[in-house]
Amino acid sequence: MDNLVIESVKFMILGMGIVYVLLAFIVLLTNLQAKIVAKYFPDKSESSSARTVKGATTTAKSDGALIAAIAAAISHYKKS
Repeated sequence: MDNLVIESVKFMILGMGIVYVLLAFIVLLTNLQAKIVAKYFPDKSESSSARTVKGATTTAKSDGALIAAIAAAISHYKKS
């Protein structure tokens, strides 16, 4: 009986070790892939100052639309 328990523990450790090694390998490959993609396909973003100004105006427009949508939803809910 003890021999079966020892064998099952060996198989459990072997299986968990294989899974751990494969997951570590996948993480390494994913990081390598990210570096390759970043090298050959760089991010073509605008300068930081233009991005901030553009983002600020977009946020202001979005906030107004969001407030209007919330107000309309509240008034619709109160009517029901």
